[in-house]
Amino acid sequence: MMRKTAALPCGRVAKWVVLALWAVLLVPAVLLAGRLGDVEENDNSAWLPGNAESTGVVERAEGFGLADALPAIVVYDRPEGVTAADLAKVRADAEAFKGIENVVGQPEGPVEAQDGKAVQTVVRIRKDRTGWEGIGKAVDAMSRVGEANADGLGFHVTGPAGQASDSVKAFGGGGGLTVITSVVVVLILLVTYRSPVLPLLPLLTAGGALVTSEAVIYLLAKHAGLTVNKQTGFILTVLVFGAATDYALLLVSRYREELRRHEDRHEAMAEALRRSGPAIVASAATVAVSLMLLMLATLNSTKGLGPACAVGILVGLLAMVTLLPALLVICDRWVFWPVRPSYGSAGAAEGGVWTRVGTAVSGRPRIVWIGTALVLGAMAAGVFGLKADGLSATDQFTGRPQTVVGEEIQSRHFPAGSGDPVVVVARAASAEQVSAALSGVPGIAGVSTPMVRDGEAVMLGELKDAPGSTAAMRTVEQARAAVHRIGGADAQVGGNAAVVLDTQDAAARDSRVIIPVVLVVVFLILALLLRAVVAPLLLMATVVLSFGAALGVSSLVFDHVFHFAGAEASFPLLTFVFLVALGIDYNIFLVTRVREEALLHGTRRGALTGLSATGGVITSAGLVLAGTFAAMASLPLVFAAELGFAVAFGVLLDTVVVRSVLVTALTLDAGRWMWWPGRLFRQEDGHRPVAGRRGLEPVPAAGRPAR
Repeated sequence: MMRKTAALPCGRVAKWVVLALWAVLLVPAVLLAGRLGDVEENDNSAWLPGNAESTGVVERAEGFGLADALPAIVVYDRPEGVTAADLAKVRADAEAFKGIENVVGQPEGPVEAQDGKAVQTVVRIRKDRTGWEGIGKAVDAMSRVGEANADGLGFHVTGPAGQASDSVKAFGGGGGLTVITSVVVVLILLVTYRSPVLPLLPLLTAGGALVTSEAVIYLLAKHAGLTVNKQTGFILTVLVFGAATDYALLLVSRYREELRRHEDRHEAMAEALRRSGPAIVASAATVAVSLMLLMLATLNSTKGLGPACAVGILVGLLAMVTLLPALLVICDRWVFWPVRPSYGSAGAAEGGVWTRVGTAVSGRPRIVWIGTALVLGAMAAGVFGLKADGLSATDQFTGRPQTVVGEEIQSRHFPAGSGDPVVVVARAASAEQVSAALSGVPGIAGVSTPMVRDGEAVMLGELKDAPGSTAAMRTVEQARAAVHRIGGADAQVGGNAAVVLDTQDAAARDSRVIIPVVLVVVFLILALLLRAVVAPLLLMATVVLSFGAALGVSSLVFDHVFHFAGAEASFPLLTFVFLVALGIDYNIFLVTRVREEALLHGTRRGALTGLSATGGVITSAGLVLAGTFAAMASLPLVFAAELGFAVAFGVLLDTVVVRSVLVTALTLDAGRWMWWPGRLFRQEDGHRPVAGRRGLEPVPAAGRPAR
């Protein structure tokens, strides 16, 4: 059954059918993928769970026109002092802003700074169906008004609307990210395959998988309520290209082996799929299941990221076991030019680098794994310095866009929290009490007159500190404690500062819940795949140790090399899921081959043969995945740079050190105990031929000419 199933995509007729089906599928997929931006939710409040207090404020304040608008803080400055002509321009600009699409209400101000060197106006911008894109267009229109006839007067738009606009520009490099990722993949595959043509097939297949994935995700977001955002888009790109290319590397490596043993390329591909298919499918299933567990998150952005990325992995798997095999057999052996694997030719010579590594490790495996584990543990110590408690709005960018410059100017001349207040909603009958309680909070500079409508009251509290700062978070907590004590008021505190606080709390809860569940589920998958208990436990331990080391080193690099202010609250969880899921990938690639060889020759020889056979392809796969994640640094966002570095470094650490040294040493030391309590545990080390297993001799094509 397995042999017949493996032969389906690469038959003499079936290969053309597979190619035609994918060609038909990609036509609507391209159209739907282009509409993915229409269903994105990029504002922070949309990512929060329904039970978050700031979410409740958004819903209750909707009737006051505060729910679907963001404040744009417009700052003008002249170091030598604002002139009367400047003030006249500022007033004229405020009037002009009202005519810009999506600007709502009357602008607040202009307000002149006490030092006379700056002026501030607050404009509210409504979010239309395009979300951040609409806000970005409004901010651009305001900038054209403000910069016209400025005569040296500085102009900047900051605040939540300015940050949204600059974020749109930052994410606008998504197309560039796809190009960079493609170039990275091609360069690594050129070095790996030493062929100018072969890398194009995995690249085209991965590109088709990405487009199809985006189309499926669009349909899920449109009709099934899946939450997607710009973050989902760029992570999906690197994950599909990286993981799908990994599967391609494993398949092509085995196909090359089988071409030397089979005259007919169709039979060679069928055998390659039969041999490598279980490892590829198990790997993709493990990654997809791990990602699906993100649905246990309360943070909607994290909850939506899981199934979206799982779709990408599963579509990438489908493409690599159907479309890629069809393309390879259609192209024939010439696609490997200039080093064509001809029938009956010898494979790679013994004594390669991974054979030498295995020989070195086999001398004293216990000392090797203990020493390696201690080094990784020391690297993990840096985790204690990781500051994953969120980033302020200005710390989210690697450069200095206008919102960052504008906030710096604003903080020099105005109260840091002006223009972006906390929003408090309460019962109208308790409005005066709530207002008094809010005024007594130390971090609140002033409270507006309550607005009353339909039995509800809304008041705004101006923060003394910047909304994204730790001090502002503390003020929100104090404000909530103060207003919650008023009986019958049903008071809630929201606003952008409260959204950041609730996001941090939700992300911390998600990490505590999801990380243990992922570990248990991945262990169960490994136990079923390997039919053992000890091997999965040891493999899980190596992956967790590798994750800790990667996170520890990343923390030190972020702090002392890149000088980032910290990390997003969701950063540890996402890094964990990617590194554990993808790290298990390489465990599966290696250990399934070790088990296959151990059935023939015993565990010791199987460990060394498995490392020698898979070391090269696993290293190449690791380089591809690390390169694609490193490409995320092309986006001028701290979160993208941090996640890209941590996953890239972790993957390289996994492939070069953990897989080749630590896992091999543990396998050699544990011996047949690796497979307890399975059948292999009861088999003494030594040659144990298994019925039905072909040797490595060439297999003629049963009377047919070589193909």
